[in-house]
Amino acid sequence: MTSDRIMTLAATALGSAALILGFQFSFAQGAVPHEGDQPPMAHQDIGTVDFQVSCDPEVVEDFDYALGMMHHMMYEQARSEFEKIARADESCAMAYWGIATTMFQPLWDTRPSAVDLERGWRMIQTAERLGPPTEREQSLVDATGAFFWEPGEAEYRQRLERWANGMAAAYRAHPDDLDIAALYSLSRLALGQIAEDRDPLHDEAEKILRNVWEQEPEHPGALHYSLHATDVDGRADNALDMVEAYGELAPEVPHALHMPSHIYVRKGDWPEVIEWNRRSANVALGHHVNQRLSHHYIHALDYIVYAHLQQGNDEQAHEVYQESTAGDRHQDTFVGSFHSAAMPARLAVESRNWEAARQLEPRSPDYFSWDDHPWSEGIGWFALGLGAVKSLDLPTARKSVEQLAALQALALERGDEHIATFIDVDRHILAGWVAYAESDGDEAIRLMRAAAELEESVEKHPVTPGALMPPYEALGELLMELGAPEDALEAFQRADDIWPNRYHTLLGAARAAREAEDEEVAGEFYQKLLDMVENSQREGVQEASEFLND
Repeated sequence: MTSDRIMTLAATALGSAALILGFQFSFAQGAVPHEGDQPPMAHQDIGTVDFQVSCDPEVVEDFDYALGMMHHMMYEQARSEFEKIARADESCAMAYWGIATTMFQPLWDTRPSAVDLERGWRMIQTAERLGPPTEREQSLVDATGAFFWEPGEAEYRQRLERWANGMAAAYRAHPDDLDIAALYSLSRLALGQIAEDRDPLHDEAEKILRNVWEQEPEHPGALHYSLHATDVDGRADNALDMVEAYGELAPEVPHALHMPSHIYVRKGDWPEVIEWNRRSANVALGHHVNQRLSHHYIHALDYIVYAHLQQGNDEQAHEVYQESTAGDRHQDTFVGSFHSAAMPARLAVESRNWEAARQLEPRSPDYFSWDDHPWSEGIGWFALGLGAVKSLDLPTARKSVEQLAALQALALERGDEHIATFIDVDRHILAGWVAYAESDGDEAIRLMRAAAELEESVEKHPVTPGALMPPYEALGELLMELGAPEDALEAFQRADDIWPNRYHTLLGAARAAREAEDEEVAGEFYQKLLDMVENSQREGVQEASEFLND
């Protein structure tokens, strides 16, 4: 018996009668609330899950469907399905496990509220009281229970680590169970976001998930989590055979249609990013959560905006952004707030429209819970600050640096060390441009190089297709301003290694090579730029054509 199991059982046994009554779940009254507002839908194609749950035979197929949706990270929809199972079979302990497990999203930094934590703990207590009839099912209840234990006390990171330890125990006991193996691999990837050495965790996850896929080629967890495992610098080619397979597995599941683009972003293949995310966005329009558009919709749109901007298609990117603001309100989550802040910031920064950037309003639209999402708010301040410093409005730029520092501190206070690092990367870049504007070139270079080092200490967060201004790209532009084209070319080449086929990286590298009188390399980068753009009206495209035709 694991220590987590002992803690869970001890907490349950020692809880006061008032606590138990307060958390009591009334089976007889069918008191499973339906939190979303999804209309009843027929089961969609989601792949193959065969969990063989120990519940009423009438709900076995429904349970497999709910678990499959959870593997697709369609958490709200999966929760709704688990709730329906709990109402149909009040003795199904695993239905309550499912409800609880959908209430935290390990790769998304979605923090369960105090109410969510109490509800999750209540669901686990219900599952415990019902008593899962198999040790396999009990091991999963134990793992999720470890996350929700002490609902009012433990920090999120501690909860995540406890869940990951519980999944490790479940996997050790049941290494041949495909769903346990998939969830265990997901827990390795979650730990990878906060570990100093991510490679062993990703190595293990990749190996286990490929084994699951080879046994069941349509397992949604194996395919989905494999793409997250390889959405890492240097790993994008490791699961190319799974990319198209996953996208075709579940044609009506928004996140399944979106996920191939994570790998195509890594490869700088913008037409594929646009195609998959357009399909995802179109499907996501049919998904609402609590009368708001599912965040899968705006998640897909931001990726489309990013891809259009890398092709120099500013008009198309703006049209997609307008699409995001034309409909219902977006789901109030970290994902929703991040993309709402990122899209207008990208449009201004990528088009180098510094006055538009200076006019951005952080914490907009106001219906998001911005205090809960410091990085989302930071995106707005970073873009505003860039617009200010490029417009020589140094007081506003300095204020933006201060706001980023405060948001970084808030993230650290919340235990979000990797989120704090993302904010700090942007803070260093902006502070570097401020130093340059104040004629301190040495300090500007130091700050930009520090930003680049910080970026290399973390992996790209799955929420974002890419940075507003990657640090090596910013360093290259700074070095060009300082009259050091050879060093600038080296910075741009490093930027292209990390994030291939970014418009400003390719153009910057071409210009740096040209200034360094290396016309061969300049021609290579100008040609890459022309091969990538589609009908762009940016002046850099005309510049590339003239150079190559000269």
